[in-house]
Amino acid sequence: MTGTTETASVKAAAGAATAPAPAPAPRPARLWRGATPWLFLLAPLALLIVFTYAPIANMIAYSFTDWDGVSPELRWTGAENYAGLLTRPELFEVFWVSGYYLAASVVQIVAALYFATILSFNVRFRNFFKGVLFFPYLINGVAIGFVFLYFFQDGGTLDSVLGLLGVQTDRAWLGTPASANTSLAAVSVWRYLGLNFVLFLGAIQSIPGELYEAAELDGANRWHQFRHIIAPGIKPVLSLTVILSISGSLSVFEIPYIMTGGATGTETFVIQTVKLAFQFNKTGLASAAAIVLLLIVLAVTWVQRRLAPDDKVDLV
Repeated sequence: MTGTTETASVKAAAGAATAPAPAPAPRPARLWRGATPWLFLLAPLALLIVFTYAPIANMIAYSFTDWDGVSPELRWTGAENYAGLLTRPELFEVFWVSGYYLAASVVQIVAALYFATILSFNVRFRNFFKGVLFFPYLINGVAIGFVFLYFFQDGGTLDSVLGLLGVQTDRAWLGTPASANTSLAAVSVWRYLGLNFVLFLGAIQSIPGELYEAAELDGANRWHQFRHIIAPGIKPVLSLTVILSISGSLSVFEIPYIMTGGATGTETFVIQTVKLAFQFNKTGLASAAAIVLLLIVLAVTWVQRRLAPDDKVDLV
């Protein structure tokens, strides 16, 4: 009986081995299967091309003309706009203003990382504090500009609060370049702190909880957990926030434009570019300035990525 079973098993195995392979799918089915992912990408790619790459291409073309933004006629000027930018260093002096926002971004990243680390542990009312920190990022930038414009004006909210604390000041917070840029940079910290906070918090919460449990069993305190678990685990997100902060510092526009309009030494490169295009009707020169800013941001990002490349993090 056993021999019969073994013989049947051998025949079944031999039959399976000699069974013909399944026929390949028809060519139309294979083509349709390969085209399906691209059909899902068709709409977002069309929007990306129409609203991003096509305007950039037009801007590059305008940068080689003397178009005023109104006339239907364009006169090709070659690299004259770029030569004008490079031979007028006063146009790049506004980048000194970006130094205030760059320093503010350092404060912003450190504060966001601190709050994200604290609130990633079991703290009372942590959900409430998460909402408080993220709420400013949800407010419209124009509304924030008008609110803080009253906050910093003479006799405004800040002077009233300082008066209640017994501090009398006659400082015009937006009256000098140093105090105005410091005040505007502080507003940017308040507004964008929530974005970095959420990025850091998500990265910290993605770290496996078993690592914290093992660290506590080994006697590690909060500082040791941050140094050896949290800091290495959020390195890619930290690199991303640094890139966003640097590019944002170079292209600040909304808050200083609403609060001061670029006056009192608060004009940024983007505000200057907007004025060239819409106030002085030099759209060609403004397009060249925008291209130069884009190249500067890409160069800074490339240098930062070369100095601090994203290494694969494996904590488990």
